[in-house]
This record gives sequence, C-alpha cells and structure tokens, in this order.
Amino acid sequence: MSITKFSKRLQNFGFFALAGVGLTLSGENATAEPKHGIAMYGEPALPADFTHLPYANPDAPKGGRIVTGETGGFDSLNPHVRKGSVPWQLRFLAYESLMGRSYDEPFALYGLLAETIETDPERSWVEFTLREEAKFSDGSPVTVEDVMWSYETLGTEGHPRYHGFWNQVETMEQTGPRSIKFTFNTDNRELALLAGMRPILKKAQWDGVDFSAGGLDTIPISSAPYIIEDVSPGKTVVLKRNPDYWGKDVPYMGGRANLDEIRMEFFGDATAQFEAFKGGILNSAREFNVEKWESEYDFPAIDDGSVVKSIVPHERPSGITGLVMNTRKPQFADWRVREALIAAFNFPYINDAMTGGQQSRITSYFSNSPLAMSEGPATGKVLDLLTPFSETLLPGAIDGYSLPAGDMSPRNRSDLRTALGLLEEAGWTVQDGILADASGAPFEMEVLLQQGSSENQSIVDIYVQGLERIGVKPDVTLIDSAQYKERTDSFDFDMTYYRRGLSLSPGNEQKLYWGCDMVDTPGSRNLMGMCSLAAEAMIDEILSSETSDGFLAATKALDRILTSGRYVIPFYQWNISRIAHVKELKFPEHLPIYGDWIGWQPDVWWYEE
Repeated sequence: MSITKFSKRLQNFGFFALAGVGLTLSGENATAEPKHGIAMYGEPALPADFTHLPYANPDAPKGGRIVTGETGGFDSLNPHVRKGSVPWQLRFLAYESLMGRSYDEPFALYGLLAETIETDPERSWVEFTLREEAKFSDGSPVTVEDVMWSYETLGTEGHPRYHGFWNQVETMEQTGPRSIKFTFNTDNRELALLAGMRPILKKAQWDGVDFSAGGLDTIPISSAPYIIEDVSPGKTVVLKRNPDYWGKDVPYMGGRANLDEIRMEFFGDATAQFEAFKGGILNSAREFNVEKWESEYDFPAIDDGSVVKSIVPHERPSGITGLVMNTRKPQFADWRVREALIAAFNFPYINDAMTGGQQSRITSYFSNSPLAMSEGPATGKVLDLLTPFSETLLPGAIDGYSLPAGDMSPRNRSDLRTALGLLEEAGWTVQDGILADASGAPFEMEVLLQQGSSENQSIVDIYVQGLERIGVKPDVTLIDSAQYKERTDSFDFDMTYYRRGLSLSPGNEQKLYWGCDMVDTPGSRNLMGMCSLAAEAMIDEILSSETSDGFLAATKALDRILTSGRYVIPFYQWNISRIAHVKELKFPEHLPIYGDWIGWQPDVWWYEE
C-alpha cells in the first residue's frame, strides 16, 4: 500500500481538520451514553455492528505456530513491575484490557473486556460495563473487583509507567454489578481512553504474593487468548492458544489470535539468531539492515520459496533511535557539547558502511509523519505556543534546526571543525591530542552497550574514530542484558543505545519519556534526563486540546523542543518493515496505517499449509 493511501486513510478518520476548522465534540456527539468505542477526536470509524477490524481476516484458519527470536535473556514473567528483565511481548500477548486499539486509526478504542464505554463531553469521567461472558483462563469470571484491584495495584506497586494515570484518578467506584466509573482530577482528555488500556489481572492469584518481586515462579492467570505453557529460563517462552478462550466471538477479536502456538527463542547475539532463522529453528524474522536484507537473505530456503520476504509500509512517526547522552552527567549538561558530539557522528559515512547508504536518517522525533516539525522557522500556532518560552529554548527550537550534514569522507573535516569550535566555546580544548578543560582534566565518556547488539557495536566502532579526531577517547563497555537493565534503570551511564517508538496519537506517555518527574525516577524512560518546562507545556496542550488543529500544532512544537535539545545522536529510520517468514505464515492484504506495529504480528497472522 502506498504512503498516499495511508494519508488518505488518516484524513478519512478525521485526523486532520478541514480548511483549518478543528473537529470538536459537540452537538449530538456530546451526549453521554454507552457506546461500543471511543476516539480521541470525533467518533470511531467502525460502527457498533462491526464484525472485525479492517486489517484482520475473519476467515483466517486456526492452527500452526510462529517462532521468533530475540537477543539477550529474561529472568521474570511479570511485565508490570520494574524489577527483572521480561520478554517484552508478554505485556501484550498474555493480558487483556477493557478496550482494544485499532491500528487502522490514529487513536480509537473498541470494547474488549468491556462491552460499552460512556463519558461526558468534557471527558472528566468515564464508565465501563464489563461483558458478562468475560472469564480468566481458569474459568473464573472477570469481576469489577478484579478491575479495581488491578488499577490500584498497578498504580501504586506497578511499573512507573502506570503511576501517572493513577495519580490523575480522583475516584474509582463500582456503579453496578458489572460497571466501574473513574472520575479524574485533571483536565486531560486522553484519560478517558487510557482508562480502557490497563491490563486486568486476577486478584485472587496475587493474594499473599509480593506483586513487585518479579521472577519466574508465577505463571499469570489472565483473560487473554494465549496461556504461557512452557518456560526455559532465559532461553524460551511458549504460549498456547486457549481452546476455551472466552472472547472468540467478540467483534474486536474477529480474525485475531489465529495461531495455536507463539514461541519466543532467545540468543546470545544477532548472528546466532540469524543462523537459527536460516536453519529453520525460527520461522519469522524482522530485518532492520537493508544491506543485509539484500545481500544475506539468499540461503536455500529463500531460493526454493519456502521462505518469503515481505515489505510492510507504514505512516507512523520514526521515533528516535540512536545514542542518548545522559544530561545528569556534567560533561553533557552544555548543549554545545551535545551538538559537537552529534557533529562528530558522520552519518553519511556510517550509513554507507552499515546499509550501503540505503536508509534515510531520522531527522526529528516525529519525522516520517504528519506530526513532524516543519523545516525552517516556526510559524502560526506552533510559533504562538513556543514564544512564551523563547528565553529558555535552545537555539533552533524557534528559528529552525537541522542535523549536521556530514560527508562521505571518513575525516568529515567541516563538521569536526564545527565540533571543535563548539567545544572550545564550552570550555574544552585539545591539549596534546586529548580534549580537556582549562584545568587539564580530560573529557571522559563511556559508551554502554548490551552484549549481542552487533550492529550497534559496529556503528559505535566507526563513531569512535570520529571522536578520536577531536580528542575524545571513549570507553566502550559491553555487558549482559541483566546488568544493562540495572545500569540504565539507575541512570548509571554516560552514553548508550536508545530506542523510543512514537505513535500517531502521542499523549500521557510523553511525560514518561521526557517529563521532569521522571528525571530521578529509577527505571523511567527519560534516559536523557531532560527537564523542560516548555516540553511539559506542549504535552499539556496535546492532552487538553479539543481540536485536531491544536493537537497537531502542540505536537509539532514538542518535536522542535525535543530535536533542538540535542539529547540523542540519531541513526537511520525504518519507514518500512522487512519481515522474512515461512510461506505458510500469512497476513491480510489490508494493512493498518501503523503497519508492522504491536497488535499486528502475530495478532492477525495465520498459518496455512
């Protein structure tokens, strides 16, 4: 599907305002009444009598399995707490929520455990009614008590990502045998949607158990279509489809959960993982390096057609991928130092070495989407939002910012001269070949990487050559996944690999990524340690905006603040997904606007001989 079709679909869902007139919740749409779904703006695209999501195949056969690989390991099965390293997929495959997202719309939810949702025009409260047939895998009903316990426990003992929502709940009350109502204490229109997206756990399973402990001893009991059947610590997790799954007739689940088995294998490094795919141990693999995709996917299974290569486009933001600088450390506090280190990263040369120059660079956090900042100076509503903070914003936020151009030469003379000039302004000069301050103390920096991340290691190896030309001699440290998580959770690093995926519906999670409250919160996602009142204000504007015009302007303004903050040295982006898989694994022709995103593989894939 072409990008043009994706844009048209976004427009069809009311994501853009027409002729500058924002979409507002007014008239008959403002009436509070139970409904089958909810959208951030306007109404959800699918009618009350829909039978399946547009990108799911209701006629897909059931059976077969998918086997995927990951590098690293795991020591816990509880994805809802900070402690331990958990297979990230479990958070989405092993649990259900009251509502489910459609990835064919920027932000719309449809009933899953809840059969209806109701809210007022201001979205100051939201009420859900549970489906009478909703059950956990052990056959016990999902009750309002389970829901209330889940929300309170996650909001107080769970991972920090759950705390922000809970802190904005004024009251939580049971309003009927199967109904629960949340009333909020802040003006935040997204909360009505977020209330439907928390995992629901079985309260009785956790009686007398330390919920925050993590570990491999507790196999979760949930309402999801898949049950954890087998675990080999640090090596394998196997999920089996529950033949008695309660929700097989729920419209949201039409054409989903088709595979009988989902198997996740873990490897020490990416090379071993790729060899396992070539050898048939894995039957699906994502490839992020275009040069490898074109040059190394030529093994016999490809040649005889038993493995096929699929390209999946999308129109979601690029997010940010690269090397993040920890501004909690004094050597990164000055933006000029961060800009100098970005200039020393010769992207064209590194991109050519890694991908044959075939992947474009991430230019901003929301690049590759309608939410991205525009080139040049800020104008219109974006300028209006930024102007009150003009004294505190870094150069480029208002007048425009672009990354250093680099060149195809390994010496990158122009950008390195710029880097040295910036460093000198910040008080650092090259003395006897070493970058040092006025007292002669050298500029020290450690690049922390996880073992097995071979591509990242190769990129850093080339980058180090550029750093040495400006007198910086970094230590590159490789550690296992458990140590890596412990150190990054406690912000014990100077520079490290960083990946933050962003959606077409940014909201409360932005405060988890960049918010001031997260700077000193262990395990938070604000690895760069940024605290910007301007960014906080833009996020608040995103959350309170009642029109798509205001939402777009606030997001574009936030993108300017983040990018000009110079916190991350961006790598290349993936505006398409490359997935190699056995020919028996299939997916619908209709692709969601999010493309290969959480909720697509394996959710709507099937296995057909």
